Amino acid sequence: MTISVASDQPLQFFFSTPPQTCPYLPDRSERKIVTELSGEQSLRMHDLLIGAGFRRSHGMVYRPACTGCKACLPVRIRVSEFQPSRSLRRVWKRNSDLQAKILNAVASEEQYALFARYQKSRHGDSGMASMSFDDYRAMVEDTVVQTMVVEFRDPLGRLVSVSLSDRLGDGLSGVYKFFDPDQSRRSAGTFIILWHVHHAHGECLPFVYLGYWIADCRKMAYKSRFSGLESLNGSLWSPILPKTNEHPT
Repeated sequence: MTISVASDQPLQFFFSTPPQTCPYLPDRSERKIVTELSGEQSLRMHDLLIGAGFRRSHGMVYRPACTGCKACLPVRIRVSEFQPSRSLRRVWKRNSDLQAKILNAVASEEQYALFARYQKSRHGDSGMASMSFDDYRAMVEDTVVQTMVVEFRDPLGRLVSVSLSDRLGDGLSGVYKFFDPDQSRRSAGTFIILWHVHHAHGECLPFVYLGYWIADCRKMAYKSRFSGLESLNGSLWSPILPKTNEHPT
């Protein structure tokens, strides 16, 4: 598969991965369409593909292309339509003591220590649980787009959570987030999304891209709690009504 960004630009080549076990739905396999970001058109291509439902990892972007399954829906928050529910306001207040700092995409040993604790606690059976510091550094620093690391610290200066995020022409895209597994009451995953919405509003960016949402996957249920949520169906983004009875994570 190939596309061209403009008539005077080289073609962009896309490749499909072999089938693998789906990490979200039992008894299913997944395949992805993948392409590399490189050259002068990287930023433009990145914006185009994220808006078309792709996600970035290192210097590549990908999108599910599973045979007979379309459960993964790309979702984003339309910032102008977002209105926090009472439960989301409580999450925001519960984390009001945290100080956010936006940094360049450079990995640190402190971040990696928190990342390793998070993986061991939440995803101990996944491949990411065995990532070395060099692997983590590649995840953070192997980027050709506008990537930032957002650190959240408590009043004592302790690192509580981290978000690896990309800035697009029309919004922010969360690449990966992790947090202190011993502070579950903070609902850190939800708070990090709220922070992105707040930051996007301040930067006059219309969208916050959340990656994929699967209606039958409990781990992704929290994404459907945000008002202003849209999903990509074919080539059109359309609203999703938020749920208010899911426990934040």
